[in-house]
Amino acid sequence: MHASLAVSFAYDHYQNGSLGSRRTPEECYHWYKSTVLFNRRLKLPIESKDKDPLWGTAAALAILSFAFPDASTVEESWPLKPLDPSSDLEWVRMGKGKMSLWHIVNPMRPDSVFRVMAPSFAQMHLASPKKGISGIPKALAEICQLGEDSTAENNAYFSAAHAVAHVQSVPNGQITTGHTQILTRCIHGRFKGLLYERDPVALILMYLWYGKAQNVWWIELRARLERPAICSYLRIYHKHSAVHMFLPGGTLAECWS
Repeated sequence: MHASLAVSFAYDHYQNGSLGSRRTPEECYHWYKSTVLFNRRLKLPIESKDKDPLWGTAAALAILSFAFPDASTVEESWPLKPLDPSSDLEWVRMGKGKMSLWHIVNPMRPDSVFRVMAPSFAQMHLASPKKGISGIPKALAEICQLGEDSTAENNAYFSAAHAVAHVQSVPNGQITTGHTQILTRCIHGRFKGLLYERDPVALILMYLWYGKAQNVWWIELRARLERPAICSYLRIYHKHSAVHMFLPGGTLAECWS
């Protein structure tokens, strides 16, 4: 109940709050209570009747962690803010924690209320091609140094670039959470390290992803701050990088807006 209420308050915040406005006391209270109860419940044996409530709560907590960055202005937002390994991309850890429950609760089991979300889950688990650049626009492939022989093993941008190209091909009105999660599931290993290091190509992939993923309301709450923060960071610290072609005023900006 607390998790559902926290998300409801967050949605109201999205509808009525200003850019970067802080969480309300009601949001904080229900978020805190749901986190405490969730962690307490995970320490006990999980029965069949517990699986859907656990998955629903985990999903709600992941949404909440993403929706509200610890910033109220663009200047305070990642990646413009000072490096902080303990908080940078914390939402990635929360999302990974949620997915660690997948095989335990199996939201696709026949008696799960979440089975109706099978199409979104299928999108979320869409696998990247094993090799090559099919479907990736030429300019994006070049900026990521991808070619026909590229794979996830020999190029850290491979899976993320395919994910961005895929979500870019979906009309705005048809974007679902499943489409957006293809990219977030790529944030591990070398690509995750590049994001922590604020690598310009990794950042432009996130910038382009935000441009489409912000059609989902809880992603928009973070995108309002972090997308312009990425843009500013690239303009300040990577003035001569080719990634500028994708930023406002760049030669390809309108193609990726």
